[in-house]
Amino acid sequence: MEISLTIKAHIKVASSDNAKSLADSMEIYRQGCNFVSQYVFEHDFELRQAKLNKALYSDLRQKFSLRSQMAQSVLKTVIARYKSVQTQLGQKPYKIHDINAPQGEGCYSVQRDLDWLWEPIFFKRPQLDEVRGRDYSFKQNGKIVSVNTLDGRIECEIAMPGFEQYLNDEWTFGTARILKSGKHWFMHISATKSFPDYEIGQTRHVVGIDRGLRQIAACYDEKGKTLFRSGKAIARKRQHYKELRSHLQAKNTRSSKRRIRKIGNRENRWMSDCNHRLSKTLVSHYGPDTLFVLEDLTDVTFDTVYNRKKENRYEHHSWSFYDLEQKLKYKARLNGSEVVKVDAHYTSQRCPKCGRIFKENRDHGLHMYVCDRCGYRSNDDRIAAMNIQMLGTMYVSGVPNPSYQSKRGTSEAKKAKVKKSKKQTN
Repeated sequence: MEISLTIKAHIKVASSDNAKSLADSMEIYRQGCNFVSQYVFEHDFELRQAKLNKALYSDLRQKFSLRSQMAQSVLKTVIARYKSVQTQLGQKPYKIHDINAPQGEGCYSVQRDLDWLWEPIFFKRPQLDEVRGRDYSFKQNGKIVSVNTLDGRIECEIAMPGFEQYLNDEWTFGTARILKSGKHWFMHISATKSFPDYEIGQTRHVVGIDRGLRQIAACYDEKGKTLFRSGKAIARKRQHYKELRSHLQAKNTRSSKRRIRKIGNRENRWMSDCNHRLSKTLVSHYGPDTLFVLEDLTDVTFDTVYNRKKENRYEHHSWSFYDLEQKLKYKARLNGSEVVKVDAHYTSQRCPKCGRIFKENRDHGLHMYVCDRCGYRSNDDRIAAMNIQMLGTMYVSGVPNPSYQSKRGTSEAKKAKVKKSKKQTN
């Protein structure tokens, strides 16, 4: 199993001449990307490297004076960006609601692809992608990096504590991207390392994690211990960003729109950092050989226009469950653990003691679950984490796709099938 990550290293440019050379190269590289992006948009989204190389390589060399490897990197950068957008469009179908249809009906989805783009992808931020060995290399045991520019090579100091841990033979470096933020220069280096595959037999801890808004993560392990991570502080800050964004939208000026974009980027970076710290805390708390069990929220949507209050729609629609899942996955694998996803049905409605599934047992207002059969009561998020942990235990025992089934649901389904068969017979 290979794990890939991005090392975000801060680099120091020695002189103003080197900084100018690097900045000019980044700007020309950006212009070359926009040139290729325009061609891709106008030629039925041609994304084959060989075809684009034949059509655009000479123009990239002559019009932009790019070096041979830089011209190839421009093509790869544009292809990668379009493929990423293509994947994102495919994961988010366009939902059409018929307002005249009864509630819960008249909704269908249309799959989206690159043809939905109205204009070419625009590369706004200057950047420079470089290939290991050809465009950049390390010197002095990783303290110095030699970077290729249009004016020749320059040397920069790597100011990142702990960077030396990646310089052994276990990590393989790939393409690096040079960016500038304010007065600071950064080098984002892709690195890959092989790890042994996780074996179910090595599992020592099974931890069920319920993700939510009030509690970002409610965790329950095989020892019966519960760990909560509250989301109140995050909710307050998200509400602050929401109100600030609404205030700026009311102004509807060019400067307010520019400010809204900056706020959105700042909020995304802040939320990403929260998920980073939370996933790191969970991995270090439970240690290696831990199986983290999450609900599979692939087909679960929080864009519930009809079922959510208007003031809560933004929170449910914008919560970053997927980002937390991805960060927890790669951090767990780096630590000798694993993440699995199980069926999400009835995890919040089932009593973990007697197995009773009854929706009305959960009180959303009090955040309490009280079983009407055995009387067991506990926090509703904890109940969900307990049920998820049980599914993880079933998975470790050899059940490939563990899930809970509602007897009421199966009986109603059987009745529906009988009615349907009678109508077809008549």
